[in-house]
Order: sequence, then structure tokens, then C-alpha cells
Amino acid sequence: METVLIADDEINIREGLKNIIDWNELGFEVCAEAANGEEALCLILDKKPSLVLLDIRMPKIYGTDLIRMARERGFQGRFIILSGYSDFTYAQTAIQYGVDFYITKPIDEDELQLAICKIKKELDEEHAVSENMELLKTKAKDVILHEIVTGNCQTLEEGLLSPREIEEMNLYAECYQVVIYEKFSENPKDASYSFADLLKITNKGNHTFEHFNEDSNEVILLKGSFALNKFNGFLERYEKNPPQKGSPLDSLFLAYGRPVSNLDEIYLSYEEASTLRKRRFFCMQGQHTLGYGELPKFHEISLEINNDTLEEYSNLLTDYLLAFQRNKVAETLFSLEEFLYNVKNDISSVKLFLKDLFLRIKEKVNHTFHSAEIPFPTNSEIIRRIDQSRYLYEIILFISAQTEMIMNATGRPSRDTILDDIIYYIDNNFRNNIKLEGIAPLFGYSSTYLGKIFNKTFGESFNCYVDHRKIEYSKELLKENRLKVYEIAEQVGYNNVDYFHKKFKKYTGMSPAEYRKSIFTPRDNSSENY
Repeated sequence: METVLIADDEINIREGLKNIIDWNELGFEVCAEAANGEEALCLILDKKPSLVLLDIRMPKIYGTDLIRMARERGFQGRFIILSGYSDFTYAQTAIQYGVDFYITKPIDEDELQLAICKIKKELDEEHAVSENMELLKTKAKDVILHEIVTGNCQTLEEGLLSPREIEEMNLYAECYQVVIYEKFSENPKDASYSFADLLKITNKGNHTFEHFNEDSNEVILLKGSFALNKFNGFLERYEKNPPQKGSPLDSLFLAYGRPVSNLDEIYLSYEEASTLRKRRFFCMQGQHTLGYGELPKFHEISLEINNDTLEEYSNLLTDYLLAFQRNKVAETLFSLEEFLYNVKNDISSVKLFLKDLFLRIKEKVNHTFHSAEIPFPTNSEIIRRIDQSRYLYEIILFISAQTEMIMNATGRPSRDTILDDIIYYIDNNFRNNIKLEGIAPLFGYSSTYLGKIFNKTFGESFNCYVDHRKIEYSKELLKENRLKVYEIAEQVGYNNVDYFHKKFKKYTGMSPAEYRKSIFTPRDNSSENY
């Protein structure tokens, strides 16, 4: 509904103008009326009416002066001048300030109504054009945003976007980061969280992030340090308090690339997030996020699946099974998981490899224990189970459970030395990213139960024991004085050298560099590598 202001110093004329026109029918409502020019100017600037009916001879401020002052202060509305004079000079001045109609008194009702109808039609057309322009701007921004994020923005590369246009699209920030938000629940009743809900922030005017959908996933561009800090805080909370299994939050997955500082670098963050999203298959149990720090160094990867590796792993696992070497079976399965994480092959090839592997093991075990009744699943069940698994760890756990079943069916297994086997496993694998959640199922325990008995038996937690082994080994490497500190951090399984410093100081009371200095004479120090 458009608004109209009626300004005339005679009250009977104002009342007449309100009544001789059916304003509602014409799409207007009277928002205010004024008895002098000063009052009219204040109301125009305050109410910003679509149309002003204005007597040209107003007390305090003359009509044409009022129009000029209103225009100078940015008023864009329409004017119809009402005058008792058909003076050409008045009309000429009024037209100069953008007056639409100059109607002389006494007012002809039909003439006034035609003027109002014409103005209403023009206003409608202007609104339609404005809405279309806004829609086009929105669509253009969506296209440009998609191109900038995915690295296909020729407009940006060729300098066709001006700084002002980028500013108007609210794309400038001191830093950026791309996150891909995937919801993978098979239950359509699960609640869907918006990204703003997850971060507990508002995004009014898209000040903190932009987003678009791609392949049924939400691609989010975080903008500015506030948004990036909020996201990091969310990741920390999520890691400390993972969602309960079956809850709506348990059905989401976030992949995020590196933070960048320029618009033309955003695609780097996107490419990492996109690659990580496709690697959800390799997540550990309960893991819902993958970040740029967990990307394999693909340019260095030379591993690939072939018949030789298939034969090697099937022979190893079969031999350990026949010897009832649980710790060796668990160690080999862990090694297999690490190997598959770093191969060039795609996920379908990895699943095919695992199907072939287990079917070979089944065939060899059946051949060796041909008289035993081993309750193997059928080949079709094995294939279906592996094909339907969404994670690598699920397949490894399935194979692990089957190896336990085989040993139970073909010998006299004992669990008396299970903790010794676990210690053996840790002592030989602490340089890898081993976690209780990943190890416990390989030995037939839940992580919660194994954590309790480990703590009770050894007087410290699983993680502390692993950290002690890492630190002790790092001390040996520091004594050798041949590797730099960051290289030693990598050798003992800490990808982040700052985190290694923190852990080392926690357990030794000094930094790695200080420890190295403490064990060398001043003459030896001259050859140190820090």
C-alpha cells in the first residue's frame, strides 16, 4: 500500500481531499496531513510518503521552496501541486523540481483521480523494476560467489569486478575459510540444523558467512576472524563432547579447508574441503569432522592397490590366524587400515580390495580346517556387508570380528594375556595416530571397558601411556642429535610441532631444545640442529 501526505493551510480543503478520493481503492492510505510548509517538510522527511498533495501557497515555507528543500535532503517521492493560480512561472519551477502534476483550484475530481492513477501505475512499474533488479543482483551474486569459491571466477581474474561492487556484495573480509556441511542421516525425520545454529551466531546481512548448495551439500564461506574463531570454538566443543549415537547431531559431517586471506585464494580452501568431504569413508568411529591438517600429501603418494598387496595381506592375516596371534592380527589390520588411507585408488576400488581379501582368507582357512564347522557368512553376505558399509573402520571391525570367530572355532583362545598384547601393540605402533576407540574393538573390547581396565592395571590412562612412549622415544632421537625438532615431532606421531612442544614440556618440564642442550657439552652444542 502506497502512502500519501496532504498539505494545505485550509482544513476544509484537506478534509475534502481525503473524502473526494477513494484512496484505498486506488492503492493509497493517508499517512499524515500538514497545515503549513514547515510542518509539511518535517512530515515528508519523517514519513517519506509515496505521494504529496501540496498547496503551492503555504505559510512559513513556500510550496516550490519546500519541494526544493525536500529534494536536496534526498526525498524521492512524487508531488502533485494544487494551486489557485495558473501561473506558468510557478508551473515551470515546479517541473524543474520533479513535480508530476500541476492542478489548479477549484480541483476537478476526475482530473485529480487520473493524475493519482497515473502516478500509482508508475510507482508499481518502478517497484517491479526494483524488485527485478534486486533479484538479478541476488542471482548475480550467487553466481559470482559460486565462481569465487570454486575457483572458476573469470570475472575476478580479469578484474571485471570493481572494489565497490565487491564491497556491495559484502564479500570483503580479512580472512576466509570454506566448510562443507553434509547431512547423511537415512532417517528423514532427523532434525536439520542450520550452520548458524551450529555456531550459535547470527548472520544478518550475510556478515559472517555466505552459503550455497552443491551436490545436496551446503558449501559455507566463513568471512572474518569472528566467524573463523566461532567455528574453531565449535570444533573444540564438538571434539570434547561428541554427540550421542542416534542423536540428530550424530548425522552431520563437516569438511573444512585452510584459512586464507584473499578472495583469489578461497578456491584453495574449497578444494581441500571438497577433497576431504569425499574422504568421509576414512573417518574413525564417531568422527564427524575432517580438516585440512588431515589431508594426505597426495603429490607424495605412490601407494596403490594391486595383486601383490592383496596376496601379502591375505597371507599375513591367514598365517597369524592359524598361529592364534591375536596381537599380530590386530597389528596387521591396523597396518592395512593405514595403508588403505594413503592409497591412490578410489573408494570403490578399496571396497573391492577388501572383499577379495576376506574371501581369500575364508578360502584358505576353510582349506586348512576342512573338517571344522566354521560359521562363515556366505560370499554374497560378505559382499553385501562391505558394499553397504559407509566407513572403512566398519569393514575393518567386521573383518576383525570374523578373525576372532575363526580363532574361536579352530582352537582354544585365551584372553589371559590380552593386556600384554595391547601393550605390545602400543609399543610397536605408538608412532602412528593410535586411539583407544580404534584399538579396543580389534581386541574384542569396548573402548570404555578397555579404558577402565587399562587404567586400573597400569595406573595411568591409555592416552597417557601412549604419550609417555612418544616422549621417551623422542628423547632418544634428541640424544642422537641428527634430526630437527619438527622432524622428531613427525617421527613420534605429532603432526603439529607446537603440540609436541606442549606435550614434551608437560612430561619433562622443559622444551625439546632445552632437553637437547642439557645433554650436550658447550662444544657439542655448536653442531646442534634445532
